[in-house]
Amino acid sequence: MSILRLFSVTMGRISTFRSYQIVLLLAAAMAVMAFYYFGSEKQNFSSTTKRIKQTQASHNSNRNDADLSVDTRSVHHEEKAGIRHEQDGLEKRPGEKQHYHALMMFTKIDRSMNLQSKFEVAMRSMAKHGRFLEDEVLVLHYVSDAASKELGMRMLPELLMEATFQYEVVFHDVGDLTEKLFPIVEAMQKHFSAGSGAYYSDAIFFLSVAMHRIMPAEMKCIVQLDLDLKYKSNIRDLFQEFRHFPPEAVIGIVREMQPVYRHTFWQYRKENPKSRVGEPPPNGLPGFNSGVMLLNLEAMRHSALYNKLLEPERVAHLAEQYHFRGHLGDQDFFTMIGMEHPELFYQLACGWNRQLCTWWRDHGYGDVFQLYYQCDGPVYIYHGNCNTAIPDD
Repeated sequence: MSILRLFSVTMGRISTFRSYQIVLLLAAAMAVMAFYYFGSEKQNFSSTTKRIKQTQASHNSNRNDADLSVDTRSVHHEEKAGIRHEQDGLEKRPGEKQHYHALMMFTKIDRSMNLQSKFEVAMRSMAKHGRFLEDEVLVLHYVSDAASKELGMRMLPELLMEATFQYEVVFHDVGDLTEKLFPIVEAMQKHFSAGSGAYYSDAIFFLSVAMHRIMPAEMKCIVQLDLDLKYKSNIRDLFQEFRHFPPEAVIGIVREMQPVYRHTFWQYRKENPKSRVGEPPPNGLPGFNSGVMLLNLEAMRHSALYNKLLEPERVAHLAEQYHFRGHLGDQDFFTMIGMEHPELFYQLACGWNRQLCTWWRDHGYGDVFQLYYQCDGPVYIYHGNCNTAIPDD
């Protein structure tokens, strides 16, 4: 009997007596092949775990009380530190990661050991307490001159070495930003600058006022921070305060904790003795401090009222109405328009900018100083303004 016939007979027997077993075996084999063919490249233990974590992260990011201590990423320093050099702002990369933007003025740092020391305290404390989700990136923007930029590039990797979150660094050239700002803020400089007249270089101190016209349209929100800060809590929590803005608010800011504007508005207060202008909290209008600011750029762009207040005629009218002459740049402007339009501002808890300066206590206002200076509740950020020492940990 030939091999071919033997094979044929054998198959016939199998077909006759065990066909049902063959069908079952073939079905099982096809199922296994289908699983590996269609699923092996997309589904494995690692990717499934990642998907579950991403789902949890998405859920947590929509909660005000998200637990950030669990779902965070510890990345090697060289992998998480991306230093870029841009002059027109941060380019948008949709569909990748959620970016939180924070901006700091970083000029003339190379000339001052005092500023370098403050910068070190700020960055180390931010890294120590910062916690972000694994699909989030903190983008640190520095407005800088060339020499300070070079120094910052050397210092930052070490200062942020212990950060457990992903971050990127963007340097903005101070000259380029000043050129864009000057036409917008020139008219208000004579009312809120230390010098007499509108100095070109002073324009940068009004960056927050016109940030919505400087940064790219894709950037919706940004936090502006002074360098003389010490963080006592997770900076991510500060960004969550954007969610609490009332409908008309465009800026989140903390009240001034000294009687600065009690003094500055003295003539208006004399002519209007029943006014709340310059009075201490909780019922007064003590003005604002610009050490920590939340700028809702999207809301600023769409607020007809806010943009009208930037017009030179309107600025001059309010300055005349309140007999106002300041020297603190954007802080003075926000304080003045806040007296007239408090609805534009969301008042942050004082603990987000716990100012430590006591200068006015010793310069004629000791009797009322504590009414302004008192800050109940937890401290999230210390502000060592007027070179005041910040408490140690």
